[in-house]
Amino acid sequence: MPPSVEDRLLDIKDAIMEIADILKDVDFDQFKSQRRTRHLVERYLEIACEAALRLPDHVKEQASEIDWRKMTDFANLLRHAYHATKVDSVWDIVQNHLPPLKSFVERRLAASDS
Repeated sequence: MPPSVEDRLLDIKDAIMEIADILKDVDFDQFKSQRRTRHLVERYLEIACEAALRLPDHVKEQASEIDWRKMTDFANLLRHAYHATKVDSVWDIVQNHLPPLKSFVERRLAASDS
């Protein structure tokens, strides 16, 4: 049985929570200098992006504040052009783009619970 919408939302939420845990007490300079940390964060971003990519359009339409196309593009970069991934871009995504995604996922999961 393929994963449900809720399964995919949980995958996104779990990946974001893992990233938050990994980056707890880590600033940009530390992130920049810690290769393993960067790679781990990139892997969780890839998981979140892949799960988001597989959400149905009617779900994505409920969150117009999220640039779903950019998520797909970034996932492709992580998969196929990983050598060209820029540290500051990853940091920007984590700091500025994951919070709205997390909020949407939490709202959507809460709505499915009721």
